[in-house]
Formats: sequence, structure tokens, C-alpha cells
Amino acid sequence: MTIHTTDVPDPTDVPEPTDVTVNATEADDPTAALIFELTSRGLTIAVAESLTGGALAAELIRIPGASVVVAGGIVAYQTELKHTLLGVDPALLAAHGPVDPEVARQMAAGARRRLTLGGRGADIGVATTGVAGPDPQGDRQPGTVYLGLSIGTESSAVLLTLTGDRAAIRAKTVRAAVEAVRGLIATLPTE
Repeated sequence: MTIHTTDVPDPTDVPEPTDVTVNATEADDPTAALIFELTSRGLTIAVAESLTGGALAAELIRIPGASVVVAGGIVAYQTELKHTLLGVDPALLAAHGPVDPEVARQMAAGARRRLTLGGRGADIGVATTGVAGPDPQGDRQPGTVYLGLSIGTESSAVLLTLTGDRAAIRAKTVRAAVEAVRGLIATLPTE
């Protein structure tokens, strides 16, 4: 295969970065709004991903200024890595598999613990685990997704039942995760 220079985008042809404070409205860009909310509250976020394969972390760091609040992400696609990288209970994984609400909660908490900066864990953890399809995984049908959220000593899980092909399910999961974190932040007291 031959690649011609006309097939490669010009790396200098990049739009100017946008000011997060100006373009941070929900209607314009929910992810920009999330980064703005995290920044204004001085909160950091860590991501643990399975079915989204890094797409959520990529979505967050797409926003200029994200480096202030995004600690990083761990893609633990294989079940064993959910234990070794994120500390998910191996007995839980053996009993219920990776597509489980408690697995999602433990993934989110694990991301906060593992992605430390200056000895301090991230303030918020978010995790994605589920079945993107096209085939079921055990008794879980494509579109069955759990989001894990972790803050302080609390963790929760959100069940998503999504439709579409593999790409659509993954994209909808990323959007839902951004909205779930925004919802979590909205419950926090303002200072």
C-alpha cells in the first residue's frame, strides 16, 4: 500500500483552541461543559474503560485545558486486567463476569486509587463496562452497559440499555458517561 501525501491530513491545519469558559454550554458541547465544571470546582477525574476502549478518555482530553483535571485513563479490556490494574475483586469477576454493576463501581474506585498525582487519588472516578456486540457476552445482550461512578467514599452504578451497532453503543456510552459525571457534580455542594 502506498500513502501519498495528499492522503494525509496536514498537521498544521488545526483549528485554534477554543476557550472552555466561552464554549462550555451543555447545548454546544457537554464535554467542554464537564471540563469547565471540574476546573471551576478544582476536581480531578480518572477513567477506567472496557467496552469504550479509551474513547471516553480521548473525549475528555479533546478539550483544551483538560490536562488540569484529567488524571488519566486505564483501558482494562480483558477481564483479568480489571483485577490486576484496577483492583476489582477476582471472586466477583469469576461469579458475575465483567458486565456487572459492582464491577463498574469497583473499576471507578480503582481508577481513582491507581491514577494518583502527587500521592493524591483523583476526586472522581468513572468507568465503563458492557457489551458492545454484535454478540452477547454470557447472558448479557449487546447494549447492556454499566457506568461506574466514584467520589469520596461513595460508589454507584448506572445501567444503560442501548441500541445500535457496536460503534453506536460505544459512542452512546461515552456520551452517557459524560452526562453521568455532570449529574454527579451537580449534586455536590458549591463553595
